[in-house]
Amino acid sequence: MFKDFHIDQLLTISNVLLRLALRYLLFAGSFYLVFYVWKNKAIWRAKIQQRYPENKHVIREIVTSFFTIIIFGLVIMAVIMASKAGLTRIYPGISDHGYGYFVLSIVLMILMHDTYFYWTHRAMHWKPLFKLVHKTHHLSTNPTPFAAYAFHPLEAIVEIGIVPLIAFTIPYHGLALTIFSLYSLLLNVTGHLGFELFPKGFTIHKIFKWHNTSTHHNMHHRLVKCNYGLYFNIWDRLMGTNHPDYEKSFEAVVEKRKGALENLTQPEMAEIIKG
Repeated sequence: MFKDFHIDQLLTISNVLLRLALRYLLFAGSFYLVFYVWKNKAIWRAKIQQRYPENKHVIREIVTSFFTIIIFGLVIMAVIMASKAGLTRIYPGISDHGYGYFVLSIVLMILMHDTYFYWTHRAMHWKPLFKLVHKTHHLSTNPTPFAAYAFHPLEAIVEIGIVPLIAFTIPYHGLALTIFSLYSLLLNVTGHLGFELFPKGFTIHKIFKWHNTSTHHNMHHRLVKCNYGLYFNIWDRLMGTNHPDYEKSFEAVVEKRKGALENLTQPEMAEIIKG
């Protein structure tokens, strides 16, 4: 019986780690292939920082991410065990709380995480903590999608801390947590993309300005003491921690991207179409 217990646990943790690794490779790898391997001229001209990181930095991001996935997997495994023991607030059927709450719970998770991230992130920029915990992530001054999980082990623990926080505080369905996790990974990867995906005027629009951009987080990696938010630009605006040139920098990147596309020659356009 004791042996079977250990086998079951090993199988579960292996399954969790495999799923985390595959999701990460699918999201980060796909964006990396399109924006950093394909490297057509239009894409290059639209890059926020007009240089590609050295291969050694990309390898460091991938290796560091591997250890982050292990830490994430162990914490998620602990939450799964706690759920099986009836200690978390997970519920088995969507109908138990209704589809309205199911959707609301995902929104609540995102808002909780955005707040959690902003304040833990700012705390890790306190000089003693920065050197100990957060400096590893900031080695990526010109980040690629693989920087999304490039954390020091202690920071990885802080980052995955949102999962037990959710699990022990609000009623949630397993599928809602999965959707939240996929959303979080997608926004994290695109935030570290190094290319701007949003259109002109996005950062000054009365509604869209409350959502963050790749330019926003790229400036954080390059300039460090500004732009701490994750999904939204709410806390940075409320606390005055946006870089004063954020909107101007965003518009400059978008104009450069627009100009690159408009000024393509016919051979260059043919090259892009062929891939």
